Amino acid sequence: MKTIHEGLLGDKPYYVAVLNKSHLPEVLELQDLVCEALTDKDILQPLSEEEFEFILEGNGIMIGAYADAKLIGFRALLIPPIDDEHLGYDIGLEKESELKRVLYQEISSVNPNYRGFGLQKTLASVIMKQIDTDSFDYVATTVMPYNIPSLKDKFSQGFYIVALKYIYGGKLRYVFALDLRGEPHYEDEVVTISMGDVEAQQRLLSEGFVGVRMKQLADDWVVEYQKIK
Repeated sequence: MKTIHEGLLGDKPYYVAVLNKSHLPEVLELQDLVCEALTDKDILQPLSEEEFEFILEGNGIMIGAYADAKLIGFRALLIPPIDDEHLGYDIGLEKESELKRVLYQEISSVNPNYRGFGLQKTLASVIMKQIDTDSFDYVATTVMPYNIPSLKDKFSQGFYIVALKYIYGGKLRYVFALDLRGEPHYEDEVVTISMGDVEAQQRLLSEGFVGVRMKQLADDWVVEYQKIK
C-alpha cells in the first residue's frame, strides 16, 4: 500500500494511501458506520459493494486515511460508464470522446470520531492531485440542496453548479462541475436565489448561469449565480 500523504489530527499521526480491492471490507464497514450516524439519511447516497468493487478494480481512484492502523476516512473518483444519465451532458458535452474525459467525484466518508480536523478537505486535495490531467478535462459530482458541509466542500475545491434536477430515483440534487483545464472567468452580473427556490434556480441554469458560491442570509442559505465568459 503506497503512502501518498502524512499528517496529524490534533496530536494523532495519520497517513493516506491508495486503496485496492483488498481494502473493500474496511471501506464497507466505515460506510455503514457513517450512515448509521446520519440524522438525515437522504444526505448521503451510499455506494453498493459492487460499485466500490468497480472503482477498486481500476475504474477510478480511491484513497483512504489511516490512524492507529484503522481506516478512518476515504474518498473516491470514478471513471463512469457512458449512459443516458452521464453528468457530462449537464456540463454541455455531447460527443462520446468528450464524455470519456469526465471523472466523477464519488462518495467521501470520515469516521465521526475524527471530524473537526478538516480531514475531508485534506482528502479532497490529495485525491485531486492523483488525477491524470492528460486524460481528463472535468470532474463532476452531485450534492443535495442544504447539505451545507458537502456544498462548502465542493465550492472550496472550485466546483460550480451546472444543473439542479431529480436523479437517483427522484432525489433532488445539484450537479457540480470542475474544469481541470483552468479556472473559469465569470461575467459581472450576480443573481442571488434561495437554495429552496428550485424553479428559479433551474430557470437561471437553463439561461446559462452557473452557481459559483453560497452564503447564509438570515435563516436561509442562498446561491449566487453568474455566467461564464
